[in-house]
Amino acid sequence: MSSFGRSSPRGPRSLAEAFGTLTDELRPDTLLADVQRIWAATVGEAIAEQAQPTGERAGVVTVSCAASVWAQELDLMAPQILTKLNTALGDGAVRRLRCVATGHRGG
Repeated sequence: MSSFGRSSPRGPRSLAEAFGTLTDELRPDTLLADVQRIWAATVGEAIAEQAQPTGERAGVVTVSCAASVWAQELDLMAPQILTKLNTALGDGAVRRLRCVATGHRGG
C-alpha cells in the first residue's frame, strides 16, 4: 500500500505554514511591530489602505496618512482606535496617535 495521501507527522509542511512560522520568529519585538501586525484588523481595511503606523516613540505611534483629510479623520477617531489597539495588545502601551499626511498609500 502506498504512503501517498496519508499525512505523516514528519511529512513536509505547507509553504504558507513554514513562512508563517518564520515570520513570527523574525518579527521584531517592538511596540511598532505589534501595532503594525494588528493595524488592519483593528481599524478595518478601508482605513488601513489610507493610513499605516510608521513610527513609535515613548508610546506615541505615528500614523502616515495618504492625505490630510485622513489625518484629520484619524485624529477625531483616535480615542476609539487607541482603545481598540490597547485591548488587542492586552496593555496600555499605546498612549497617543500622531497622524500626519505624507502621501503614503498602504498596500
